[in-house]
Amino acid sequence: MANILDLISRIFLSLVFFVNGYSKFNNIDGTMGWMEMYGLPGIFIYPAIILELVGPIFLIIGYQVRITSFIFASFCIATAVIFLRDFSDPMTLTNFLKNIALAGGFFILLINGPRKFSLDRYNKRN
Repeated sequence: MANILDLISRIFLSLVFFVNGYSKFNNIDGTMGWMEMYGLPGIFIYPAIILELVGPIFLIIGYQVRITSFIFASFCIATAVIFLRDFSDPMTLTNFLKNIALAGGFFILLINGPRKFSLDRYNKRN
């Protein structure tokens, strides 16, 4: 059962990023403008899109799970600190805490690594 739950967890953690990456891809100019409002160069949208579209695939198939989890945990913390600082707004506070919770999930994956249903486990045996 733990192996199935590991796979399901990796899929659940991946979905939010894949959907957001797809959305950013379809609205690059709008997202660039939004990022620039926070003082970031709009060009940063491209690595964010790549991360949010490729990273979930890596997690789902179980490839380089520890490295990908570290990158996503860092990404979650960074985006929370950069974009979600208005704690007087309850929705912003909730989204900040969701990002921190996602980072916690990624740290658990980082520590434990993937289980049976992963390329990492398969490659480790061969």
